[in-house]
Amino acid sequence: QVQLVESGGGLVQPGGSLRLSCAASGSIFSLSTMRWYRQAPGKERELVATITSGGQTSYADSVKGRFTVSRENAKNTMSLQMNSLKPEDTAVYYCNADYSDYSGRLRTWWGQGTQVTVSS
Repeated sequence: QVQLVESGGGLVQPGGSLRLSCAASGSIFSLSTMRWYRQAPGKERELVATITSGGQTSYADSVKGRFTVSRENAKNTMSLQMNSLKPEDTAVYYCNADYSDYSGRLRTWWGQGTQVTVSS
């Protein structure tokens, strides 16, 4: 069994910052690419940021220059530093991870999500 647990969401004013974290645990032999997605009410889930096991990153155009994704491979964790937050960043943020289990199979798993609300 695998768990991805997000934390760090909350209510913040426009222009403020939040840092989200995702901790992976369970039957994981090795973590591969990890991602942050978000889903706003009435909208489809969208990819926000990606980080490979080697540390290569990519971002949605809407968050470039404001969000930074990072990870600590030794701790199986990933973070998303979100600065200059806008009301349109309001969404549930989900952690997603590709991993190999102890049978050598490649799998993907999702966290339960954490709410981020940007409002004055």
